[in-house]
Formats: sequence, structure tokens, C-alpha cells
Amino acid sequence: MVDQSFGLSKVKDSITQKLFLGNEPNAELIAILTVYFVQGILGLSRLAVSFFLKDELLLSPVQVSALLGIVFLPWMIKPVFGFISDGLPIFGYRRRPYLILSGILGTASWISLATIVHTSWAATLTIALGSLSVAMSDVIVDSLVVERARGESQAKAGSLQSLCWGASAIGGLITAYCSGLLLQYFTTRTVFGITALFPLIVSGVAWLIAESPVSQDAQDSNQTNPLPIKHQLGQLRQAISQKTIWLPTVFIFIWQATPNADSAFFYFATNELHFEPEFLGRVNLVGSFASLAGVWIFQRFLKSIPFRVIFAWSTVLSSILGMTMLLLVTHTNRLLGIDDHWFSLGDSLILTVMGKIAFMQVMVLTARLCPSGVEATLFALLMSIYNSAGTVSHAFGALITYWLGITATNFESLWILVVITNLSTLLPLPFINWLPAADEQTETPKNEEQSFSPDLMSELVLREPKSEILE
Repeated sequence: MVDQSFGLSKVKDSITQKLFLGNEPNAELIAILTVYFVQGILGLSRLAVSFFLKDELLLSPVQVSALLGIVFLPWMIKPVFGFISDGLPIFGYRRRPYLILSGILGTASWISLATIVHTSWAATLTIALGSLSVAMSDVIVDSLVVERARGESQAKAGSLQSLCWGASAIGGLITAYCSGLLLQYFTTRTVFGITALFPLIVSGVAWLIAESPVSQDAQDSNQTNPLPIKHQLGQLRQAISQKTIWLPTVFIFIWQATPNADSAFFYFATNELHFEPEFLGRVNLVGSFASLAGVWIFQRFLKSIPFRVIFAWSTVLSSILGMTMLLLVTHTNRLLGIDDHWFSLGDSLILTVMGKIAFMQVMVLTARLCPSGVEATLFALLMSIYNSAGTVSHAFGALITYWLGITATNFESLWILVVITNLSTLLPLPFINWLPAADEQTETPKNEEQSFSPDLMSELVLREPKSEILE
């Protein structure tokens, strides 16, 4: 019996170390991972939304880029959700009810897309509602992750973030290929209807969150006394007024705000190269595998490397490799004997791995900046600044696409857009010293009041291209 108990204990320890990266598995951790998993699995609708906007609503590349900028708004105001969650409990709870509400909103948005949406304005509003749903749940689970991550040892730094984004990548992996395959046999609205089922999972697992209710007396006091909000604002001012925080934040905003060619390239892939939805699903599948590979590479080899080093190399290499897209848009790859499909798969694989590595750095660093009591608010503020840059990126991309005369059928100037978008990513490099140096990055705060160390900012570098907002 003793040997059997010892054996079971060894199995449990092995699972904890290898599967959960050293984090003790419990009901709350499973709930957190499930929310991230659902965020990944919502990628099932990504291609359906893109084809819906292009083929059913007949929007141009410029219009789609503009729409993406609008529906991205909930990710820009994530601090609002953080304030609400931290300061306005529902029935005494700060986390659980908001997760339940986010799941209901998500389901409502996808059901609407599947049934009653027939105009571009209605589509914008409905997709924005779905974006609001994911952003709200993201704020809640991010705050829970921050609370746990603050207590991590240096040896385990980043393990929880890696685990969470690994769960998201697995969710994306499961539905990546299906996102294209379903469109071969079903309409986009049918795919929206299927997608509507998944947000309800978030509402269900919300009950697993281990949360003690705020005392009634404290709740009544909060309702009549604005001190908690003032306290949160004071802590936020203390954080963002520090040069070691706002300089890296500005740098990352500038870097992420450079224009992108995502919308124009989707039209090129479908209208010029005639890629079928099923193949685009394969591209998504490769991207999901690449995301998992990026998480593993970061966790295994890179989490202790100085942020400036990783950022500089990833930026330069991504810019150089991004230029290979010129071979595709000019059809030069065909002269080299490389099929369009294989070329696209290889390009997606490499760039996604590099992007995920950068993103993991951003998440770890951001988590370490957050003080107790305003976890959701400060983390959401930092990430919303990053996400706001994504909106600016889409706006710049739409403007340049319009200036170049790129439409749903005219791609003569697409190569110029590719050059501009890739070279622009290098523009922030002269200011790379705004990021924390290696000695600052590993510095451990002496007390809670000093917990806004530049360490955390190293993670803010890469929320996955939220052109994934179409997820």
C-alpha cells in the first residue's frame, strides 16, 4: 500500500511538473486554462468572418481594415473592465459574475451573426460585441493569473503565462483546420451558429473560480465611499509616472502601431491566388502548431535572455523574412519552382513562432508590474495600450492600401505595401534603449510599493496579432 501511494505521488508530481509546468493543478487553475482554451477555440469562426465580410457583405480591403479598427475598441478600453471588476462586485463577487456575463454576451453575438445580421454596420456592432465578450473574460483571467504569478519564484518565472498561452494555442490547434474545412460544406452562418456554443463554456467554468465574497459591510462602504476607486487611480498614477514603465510602453506602442497588410493579403490570397477555405484552414493549423512551438521555445530556452536582445533579433529577422512575401505577390516563387501553397505554409510557420516568442516576453513582464488590489486594472491598462496600437496599425494599413489603389481585384501595388509594412517595423529600433536593460529586467522589487519593476515591461511586446479579432 505504501509503495502504491508512493507511486501515485510520483505520477502526480510528474504531471504537475511536465504537464502543468510546476503549477499545482486545482479547480481554479482548470477554469483559468479553460477560458484561455475557449479563446483559442473561437478561431473556428476566423475564416468564416473574413469570408462573410468579403463575399456576403462585399466589403473592400480598405473597409475591412477600417472595420477591424472599430471592433477592436473593447480591447482598447480593457482598463474599464478592470475598474469595474476590481471595484464593483456583483452579489459580492469580483470575478465569477463577470465571466458568466462575458460568456452570455459572446453567445448572443455569434447567434446574431448567424441569423439577423445583413449589413456592414450590424456586422461591425455584432463583431464588436463578441470582441467585448472575449476582452472582458480576458481581463478577469489575466487578473487571476497576475495574482498567482506574483508569488512565483525566479525559477518558475513565466511558467504560468506559458501554460495559459499554451492552452490557448491548443484550442486554436483543435479548430484551426476545421475553420476552413467547415466552409467547404457549410455556410458562414452555420459556422457562426456552431461557434455560439463555446462562450457558454466560459460561463460554466466560472463557478470553479475560488473566490470569497466581499463582506456586505465592505460592499456597502464601497458603494457610498469613492475611496477604493481613488486608491486604484493613485496606484495607477504611481506606476505609470515611473520612467521605467512609461518609456517601454511608448516604445512598444510605436512598434506595434506600424502599418500591416493583413486585409489586403487576405483578398490577394483568395481572389488572386484562389486559395480555398480548406487550405486556409491548413495555414491556420500550421500557425497553431507554430504558436505551441513558440511557447515551448520561450519556456525552454529564452525566458532568461534579456528583453532587448530578443526584441532586436526578432524584429530584424521578422522584417527580413517578411520581405519574402514579395516573391509571392510578384509570383517570383513560381519561377523558382515553389508552389504558392507551400510558400505560404512555410512563411506562416516561421513568422508565427517568432511572434509567439515575443508575445510571451510581453505577458511575463506585464504581470510583474501589477500591485495587489488593482491587478485587473493595471494589467488591462498596459495591454490596452498595446492593443490600441493594433487599431492604429489597421488604420495606417487601410490608409496606405487606399493610397496605393489596392482593391479586391487590383493588386499591382501590393508589393509596395509589403515593402512599407516590413521596413516600418524597424523604425523603433533606434529607441531600443527605452526597454529595460538586462540588470533591470532581473531586479526583484524589495516591497510591494516598489513592485512596478521594469521586469514586467519585457512581456508587453506581443499580444498576438489581434487581427485575430476575427476570432
